[in-house]
Amino acid sequence: MTIDTSSLFAVFFYAFAGLLVISALRVITARNPVNAALFLVLAFFCASGLWMLLQAEFLSLALILVYVGAVMVLFLFVVMMIDLDIENLRRDYKKFLPIAFLMGAVIVLELSIVLIRSFIGTSAPVQPMLEELSSSNTHALGMLIFVDYVFAFEVAGVILLVAIIAAVALTLRNRKDSKSQNVGEQVNVVAADRMRIVKMDTDMAAKQDVRAEKK
Repeated sequence: MTIDTSSLFAVFFYAFAGLLVISALRVITARNPVNAALFLVLAFFCASGLWMLLQAEFLSLALILVYVGAVMVLFLFVVMMIDLDIENLRRDYKKFLPIAFLMGAVIVLELSIVLIRSFIGTSAPVQPMLEELSSSNTHALGMLIFVDYVFAFEVAGVILLVAIIAAVALTLRNRKDSKSQNVGEQVNVVAADRMRIVKMDTDMAAKQDVRAEKK
């Protein structure tokens, strides 16, 4: 009995794709944020399976190691530690629902245009991959990122760095109840600022010791 590889590929592809769509819907419809985060982990696993079927091994493993192994674990810790007011967050849910549907329709339309113009009517890649790169997916991806599109890659890194710095700067608040260190004052401190020598009589010190014992 021989197994048709194309049929087996189609079964796994549609299984991963269907589970991915269902888990993505549960991410935005789940009432518990912890359950939503777990469904997002399941969505990442399904996307990783699809990339593995498409022979994109590096992207598949990177998705598991980076997003599932690091990012989502951090999300789960944050969601489980903070006390989220679910009722307050869902108070204006129906108010913004039409705008959300409009934005979703625009995104779906844009993605449809990109997919239709990229794949419909084409039977071969516009730029076929070189034979020495076709055997290694990681090698081919590295050549594209660090050779062909290195300038765009560096620009994207600078933009992300600026976004991180801006996010940190926007979240800094000078509150009265917050405590922070001033490194400059700590480095320039002198002994007179940290310690004060007080001279007192011996009998007064003995009286203070007796009072302390009585207490």
